[in-house]
Amino acid sequence: MPWLISRPSQIFLTDEQVLMCPDIMSTGFGGAENGQIRIGDTVAIFAQGPIGLCATAGAKLKGATQIFTIDTVEKRLEMSKRLGATTTINYKTHDPVEVIKDMTHGRGVDVAIEALGTQTTFESCLRVLKPGGVLSSLGVYSGKLTLPLDAFAAGLGDHKVVTTLCPGGKERMRRLLNVVASGAVDLKPFVTHRFKLSEIEKAYDLFANQRDGVIKVAITP
Repeated sequence: MPWLISRPSQIFLTDEQVLMCPDIMSTGFGGAENGQIRIGDTVAIFAQGPIGLCATAGAKLKGATQIFTIDTVEKRLEMSKRLGATTTINYKTHDPVEVIKDMTHGRGVDVAIEALGTQTTFESCLRVLKPGGVLSSLGVYSGKLTLPLDAFAAGLGDHKVVTTLCPGGKERMRRLLNVVASGAVDLKPFVTHRFKLSEIEKAYDLFANQRDGVIKVAITP
């Protein structure tokens, strides 16, 4: 009996659908991958800028079933919900360490992802980790970074700290494009503002000062 083979139609992706793949998406997903998230894991992601949001989406795809996201901007927390977060925490109004410890019955999380690059968020990641947990660092630190003895369990917590530098290459991009094409994640909403090339100074000023709810800016030549 002959086999009936159907070939999928070719999928065309727009520029804005794949705009985040070479940098933001690859880095955020890399944080989830290097954190070695497994099906059923509990994960906390500190900071929900574009990279942190991608880490949230990556954690969901990797199989995490409880995902805490932490930020001070409600719109970004709302977006993290759409990408897979199960609990959002506004750092302005709640202590994320206390909330996470309470909601995990003191156990802590399997993986904590740091996506801001500050001493405070790095420490918070350590404080919510369970013994044997993984801290996956994506932040770029501009000052001195220290490991407090209590947060680091005096070195006896069997913690692992890993860092990620934007994975690239043809095979990496093929995989990320497949994720976008499948509809598993939609990163188009990251582009909140659009400018012409002649308006590039205005665009950089908006982004640098984080006005008007900006997440990412697209500049079209």
